[in-house]
Amino acid sequence: MEKNERMRILVVDDHDDFRARLAALLGSYPDMDCRAAADADSALRAMEAGPRDVVIMDINLEGAGSPHGATGIDLTRTIKGRWPFTQVLMCTVHEDDDKIFSALKAGATGYILKRAPLPELIEAVHQIHRGESPMTGSIARKVVSSFGVKPLENGEKLTDRERQVLDLLSEGLKAKEIAEKLFLSITTVRSHVRGIYEKLHVQNRVDMLRKTGRAR
Repeated sequence: MEKNERMRILVVDDHDDFRARLAALLGSYPDMDCRAAADADSALRAMEAGPRDVVIMDINLEGAGSPHGATGIDLTRTIKGRWPFTQVLMCTVHEDDDKIFSALKAGATGYILKRAPLPELIEAVHQIHRGESPMTGSIARKVVSSFGVKPLENGEKLTDRERQVLDLLSEGLKAKEIAEKLFLSITTVRSHVRGIYEKLHVQNRVDMLRKTGRAR
């Protein structure tokens, strides 16, 4: 994002109160331009009027403007097909495996539970816009566990510190938490994360988890 350019966000959620509160909160930040949609049709109209950088997506979309049986996962697939550079952050109450992996397969690159504290959700929006893949800790552990433990293709290239950072990333910790745990600056941690991504030839946390299969 260029200096002084506002991050364009779209909140898609059929719960009026949650949608209104979240959109108002995000819109109160000077670096964010936030719109909201209650269903699939209004969400697509908003995207057509001006593509968003980040879409915060609920899984259940039961409004009148959502085709029968359509879900936030279906809408994610449509958005990623038409606007591939838009990042989709799932924000939902669902934490069952089928929905998690269906959302990631559809193109979501982050998955946060609605019960997460608001500061964590705001940070997740910034993370996904930076190219990271924020996930609630319990979701990240489900993802890594599903792939089993398998050897790293380029594991021998990682430094000891990078391996430490990789382990903590796999446990769902954020850069700030890793910095505090390892007594490093957040800038140093992000440098290690970039190094890990480069050495493993991945672009984000989801790809890293898939490739390494690291479990807690």
